Amino acid sequence: MTQDQLRKALGELNGERDALFIFDNAQECRAPNAILIPDEPDHLVKVSDGKHVYIIDAARVAWIKIG
Repeated sequence: MTQDQLRKALGELNGERDALFIFDNAQECRAPNAILIPDEPDHLVKVSDGKHVYIIDAARVAWIKIG
């Protein structure tokens, strides 16, 4: 998955849904009430739950659950 594909897929994160990321090494990352941070000059895909910022490596994402 590319950074652009991931950003497009996460476009639904508006602070009202949780996101669960599973990576290729079977580790997971949960972001409750997640929101996609708009593209910044560093072009990293970032998601926030209001307390933390999660930087997501698109190449290592196996799947995502948005709910």
